[in-house]
Amino acid sequence: MKEIIRKIYYAIIKRMPAKWVINIENFKTYKRFLNESNPEYFGEKIQWLKLYGNLEKYSDYVDKYVVRDYIKQTIGEEYLIPLIGVYSNSSEIDYSKLPEKFVLKINNGSGFNIIVKDKDKLNIKKTNKKLDKWMSNKYYKIKKENQYKNVKNKIICEEFINDKQGQLLDYKFFCFDGKPEFVKIDFDRFTDHKVNFYDMKWNKIDLREFGYDNYNGNVEKPANFEEMIYIVEKLAAQFNFIRVDLYNVDGKIYFGELTFTPASGRHAFLPLEMDKKIAEGIKI
Repeated sequence: MKEIIRKIYYAIIKRMPAKWVINIENFKTYKRFLNESNPEYFGEKIQWLKLYGNLEKYSDYVDKYVVRDYIKQTIGEEYLIPLIGVYSNSSEIDYSKLPEKFVLKINNGSGFNIIVKDKDKLNIKKTNKKLDKWMSNKYYKIKKENQYKNVKNKIICEEFINDKQGQLLDYKFFCFDGKPEFVKIDFDRFTDHKVNFYDMKWNKIDLREFGYDNYNGNVEKPANFEEMIYIVEKLAAQFNFIRVDLYNVDGKIYFGELTFTPASGRHAFLPLEMDKKIAEGIKI
């Protein structure tokens, strides 16, 4: 039932003016409509950027295929997850030539990933149907994130990566004026998703993200954390606000993605006093 309601909601907001949708989303998050003249909260400033931030200029940075050139030029090709193939549609994929494990994703948008750990168990017909549906989707129309508007949809296939424990922690660095201020770590994203926050000295921050519980286990500081910070600063240098995502697989650092509108402005930080303080770093 929830899935049906979600589909109906998305079908409606695709056709609604951006300002209407943004005000609805801001009200759902902060219980008030967007304060366009003086946005105070983090998510509220993200919503403001969606309206007035000229996000179209960032298309090459959010395109998961095109951005690889920026990564090569800025920090080096060794930080890229090895690319197996890139396709204009699902019919171009020759599954017989793919390894046992791989990841298929759409270069445009968020959450369009298929993780394959055993190719022999993969339903190819069902997979292609899902990919084709994603490829036909006008992602920017749902979230009103215009940085995705001019991205030409492609399917990319990357090597499957995880650490010795079979995990893949996602390190999301929130950067203001080119400097990372804190990092969010995602645990068990596809099973029991939890998050923690740390400052750049690896002190745990008493901060939550709406919709997620904090992780209670012990999290060791990566031995090469300073290298991660260096990479993030290089990638974030030219931006007022950006989130830089990295992976760290048994000491090997990989680039994840660049994000200008985290969670599309819909996930408040808690407590809200901290949300406001974080928002101060975004200049508008």
